[in-house]
Amino acid sequence: MKYADIIIDISHEKLDKTFQYRIPPELEAQVTVGTQVWIPFGNGNRKIRGYVVELSDHPKVDAAKIKEIAGLPKDSVTIETQLIALAAWMKRNYGSTMNQALKTVIPIKRREAAKEKKTLRLRLSEEEARRELTELLARKRHSAAKERLLRELMEKKAIPWDMVTGKLGISSSVIRDMEKSGILAIDFSREYRNPIRGLSVGREHLTLTDEQQAAVDAFCESYDQGKRETFLLAGVTGSGKTAVYMEMIDHVLAAGRQVIVLIPEIALTYQTVMRFYRRFGEQVSILNSRMSPGERFDQYERAKNGDIRIIVGPRSALFSPFPDLGLIVIDEEHEAAYKSETVPKYHARETAIARAKMCQAAVVLGSATPSVESYSRARSGVYHLLTLTRRVASQPLPECEIVDLREELRRGNRSMLSGRLQEEIALRLERGEQTMLFLNRRGMMGFLSCRACGHVIKCPHCDVSLSLHRNGRLRCHYCGYETQSPKVCPSCGSGYIGSFRAGTQKIEEIVKKRYPEARVLRMDTDTTKGKDGHQKILAAFANREADILVGTQMIVKGHDFPDVTLVGILAADLSLNAGDYRSAERTFQLLTQAAGRAGRGEKPGRVLIQTYQPDHYSIVAASHQNYMEFYRREIWYRQMMAYPPAAHMLVVQVTSPKEEDADQTATRLAQVVARQEEEYAVMGPTDAAIKKISDIYRKAIYIKAREYEKLTDLMQRLEESFSETVAGSQTHVWFDFDPMSGF
Repeated sequence: MKYADIIIDISHEKLDKTFQYRIPPELEAQVTVGTQVWIPFGNGNRKIRGYVVELSDHPKVDAAKIKEIAGLPKDSVTIETQLIALAAWMKRNYGSTMNQALKTVIPIKRREAAKEKKTLRLRLSEEEARRELTELLARKRHSAAKERLLRELMEKKAIPWDMVTGKLGISSSVIRDMEKSGILAIDFSREYRNPIRGLSVGREHLTLTDEQQAAVDAFCESYDQGKRETFLLAGVTGSGKTAVYMEMIDHVLAAGRQVIVLIPEIALTYQTVMRFYRRFGEQVSILNSRMSPGERFDQYERAKNGDIRIIVGPRSALFSPFPDLGLIVIDEEHEAAYKSETVPKYHARETAIARAKMCQAAVVLGSATPSVESYSRARSGVYHLLTLTRRVASQPLPECEIVDLREELRRGNRSMLSGRLQEEIALRLERGEQTMLFLNRRGMMGFLSCRACGHVIKCPHCDVSLSLHRNGRLRCHYCGYETQSPKVCPSCGSGYIGSFRAGTQKIEEIVKKRYPEARVLRMDTDTTKGKDGHQKILAAFANREADILVGTQMIVKGHDFPDVTLVGILAADLSLNAGDYRSAERTFQLLTQAAGRAGRGEKPGRVLIQTYQPDHYSIVAASHQNYMEFYRREIWYRQMMAYPPAAHMLVVQVTSPKEEDADQTATRLAQVVARQEEEYAVMGPTDAAIKKISDIYRKAIYIKAREYEKLTDLMQRLEESFSETVAGSQTHVWFDFDPMSGF
């Protein structure tokens, strides 16, 4: 006998509540996870729709008390069916409960009150209205408000309630009196909240380059043949990837289908949506966490109803409930923001491909600096590779210069701004051009480096930097290796060894003091907290209200400022020492993206990269804007060290309010791994990067295997082992595949 766990309402309320039903033998082949079913519910013969979320061979209660599924609706394949099937896929591939996966793909848990639109409509004929007005004017003391409203209705026939009570200044009591008298009627209609209403619309004319057109043609030919491939669009900064996306989207919309466009951060929403809105008008909307619950709920409703056909947003927009999804575009696909840091720890790229397969859609991944995983798959033929090697309008790539900060120190310059950078900033101010100063804060906490020679203290076993802890000890967060923090550099003997402390606010102060005449803006998490924080700063800089923009990585992604001719990258190698195997890749990507902001207008651009490690291959390749130069070295390193994509990694995370429980559980799980017949490389158990957060102790085990499927099978065995040994305790186990950062 087969049983199904069923939820009643997936759009809001009590996602945690499921009910078990018996599957009739004649329906067993048709009922799978995600299937919509008719079930008897409550007393009597009432039947309602439900969705299957799990299947089982065993009843959870007395089998005699379990009711039977009544049947399948004719329209059982719905967007809800697809999203539940996607949640089941995420549960299998990333490790979570079904409820955790459901809450991720169906985030609207409660229905927001609908926003009503009220309109006043004249109920009288033209002759009746004139007679009513004459009678009103004949009275000695008639209502001026009634006269004004009646005249307006005679002229316009229908007027929005807000205009009547606002612009005309007529009270609701006057309106109600005229309604009772039969002069007017009040019509009610649903008004959807539109977070981007009011943007100007005007079809953007695009003239594609030969490379852009070739990419579009390859996509359209594949799409029209019914192939639903995953494409990697690798194009240098400024090569016009967005223009290519829009032509592809136009082709999919013409086929009557819908499109999701993912961007890595909310900071990119305004500029991106402006371009799409100019091209596609009110077919476009957005989804992000800064929107009100009502706005988010209405966008979901508009998507389901077909009122919008393009959704632009960060990672969570992937689950927009389009009933006929035809294309998913992931811009800047290399970004770590596409990996969830909460359970289930899914990656938007892999999840998008899984969803696309379920609904016969295509996927386009775009980046000037593709992730090593994606480029490796493209080279092996798993993805279809499309390339753009030149900037549009034949704009040259900016000239890049590496500034050795060790030399600056020898000359006595201890400032964050090198002598060369100070000269170049002054020159831009003279010319009336703009400058961007990017502080590479990734990895800025924890590692130890020498300012005199650039040496970084690394783990002798894992080839990642050691992290400095408060007790003065250095520790590797992969294998647990530990050593005392040195007082002098072990390479050159200098005493200039320590961790980096400066932030964007400090840089802003330095710039204002050095250039008092300059108008300076700062963009970081502190200055963008408000709903429109990103938009206001970017709009001000675009409108030439500032000469210099100081910021973190949010200023270097996807923005197009034609008057920026200088980009200064401060402490370029901070991310190089972040303590995880992706550090070189992240450094190359950040520096290349930052450099790409310069020279996007008519004037040539210049980039200064300040670093203590001027000879590192990622920094040298970034200065040449040469992805293949970087990729060849990086993929060799990944193969040598068995890091993704050459192999795959599973991080088993153990948390508990009791340190001894976390230790014991992590040790038991490591023993389970050791007993497996398959070959796994195991590091740990070791303390997590942060050993304790909010009185919760954290342990980690790192497991490598060549095949991803072996790790998902191992995860299931570890889940079973954990549930058998610590059921009911406060100890928890989480899983993270191919992590984007250390735990």
